[in-house]
This record gives sequence, C-alpha cells and structure tokens, in this order.
Amino acid sequence: MIDLHSHILPGIDDGARSMDIAIEMARQAVSCGVTHMVCTPHIHKGYFDNTPQSIEASYHSLVKAVNDADIPLTLSYAAEVRVNELIPVWLRKGELPFIGTWNGKNVLLLEMPHSHVPQGLDSLVKWLLRNNVQPLIAHPERNRELLAEQHKFAWLQRLGCLFQVTAGALTGRFGDNVEQFAHALMSEKSFHIVASDTHDLARRPNDMKAAFERVSLFDKTFAELVFINNPAKIIGQEHL
Repeated sequence: MIDLHSHILPGIDDGARSMDIAIEMARQAVSCGVTHMVCTPHIHKGYFDNTPQSIEASYHSLVKAVNDADIPLTLSYAAEVRVNELIPVWLRKGELPFIGTWNGKNVLLLEMPHSHVPQGLDSLVKWLLRNNVQPLIAHPERNRELLAEQHKFAWLQRLGCLFQVTAGALTGRFGDNVEQFAHALMSEKSFHIVASDTHDLARRPNDMKAAFERVSLFDKTFAELVFINNPAKIIGQEHL
C-alpha cells in the first residue's frame, strides 16, 4: 500500500516528537502493509510555518535514519496545506510542495479547518484548477460542517476536488458519526484515496491494514483502487 498522508517527520509539527518515534512509526507502517509513505507535515500559517526547505531538510534526515535501520519503506515528501489566502502567492513563488500529479495537474493536499468549510473555498479550488493544481481534500469526513450538512460534500465534488479519507475514520477511531459518514462515502465510492494521517504510535497510529480489510469487505477492487492504484498514479509508481 501507498500512504499519501502522514506526520512522520520528527519535531516539525504535531506529529512525531523525535526521530526515535519516527523510526517506530516507519516500522508500524511496514507492519500495516505500507511500502511507500509520503511525509506531509502541516503548513499552517501562524501555527506550523514550515517551508519546502525546512520540510526537505527533515525529510533527508528521516530517509537516512530509515535506511540505517534497514526498514523496507521508501519515502517522499510534500505537505498538508491549510486553506488560507496566501496559497496563490505561494504557488507563484514555487513554495507549495506537491504530492505528485493527477491527469497532468500537480496534486496539493489541502486541509480545511475541522470546524467548518471556509468561506471562499470554491473560488480557491477553481483558481487552483485553472492554474494546473488539483486539490486533494484531506479527511472531509471529519469536518464538522460536512458531518452536519452532508449534502455539501456533493458541492465539493462538483467543484472538481479529489478526496482523501482517513484510515482510522473507516475503523471507528474518530467515533460513530465520523465512521458512519466515511462508510456512506464509501458506499457511493465518493473518495479517491485512503491514507493513515498517522501522527504517533498510539493515539493516531497507522490504521491502513485494518481499513484495507474493512473496505475490501465492501469491494476488493475499490479497496485496491483507493489504497494502491490511485496513490501509485499520483506518485508516478503505477508501472513499477
């Protein structure tokens, strides 16, 4: 499996606190069947002011540590970017790290606030698409406004977004309401990617194996699509 969303880079956001924890998270990912992980720390203005340069430096340290520990996990990096007014500026300056590509567009992992759908999101999404960027919305099933008004998900679909559901949402880690919403999206095959969004070893561990089993019970072909084939397409490994 390919895990497109993780907070494994140590000491850079609210994910792994140390390199030792990051190494154990890498081992946990492998035990869940993950072969490649994209490191996607937060870029959240005023909270986690990461840059492509700071992310890259942390990434190279982790790659060395994973290789030294002989862990069979390959890595790449991008970021989970919180919706904000500077995204167009960052794009023009070349300061947005992309996960990969989708149908010729650069894929940006875009995070909404957990509380609501931000005003102006439609304009941002349309602008990004016009500028060769494909928004991949992180964990829509955990957004409280979408939970309360689930018809708004269809509005985001019509805008042209891709969607990444969290593995733990499908297994009940975030409560019954989130699990039910995630399963409703699954029943309609409305999301494109399942990723771990792992932050640590216990509270937010890697749930990819359990989630893959859950989705496979629904539809094995769909499980392979959202855990393997679509992620491989994005990072350019579909022919490997």
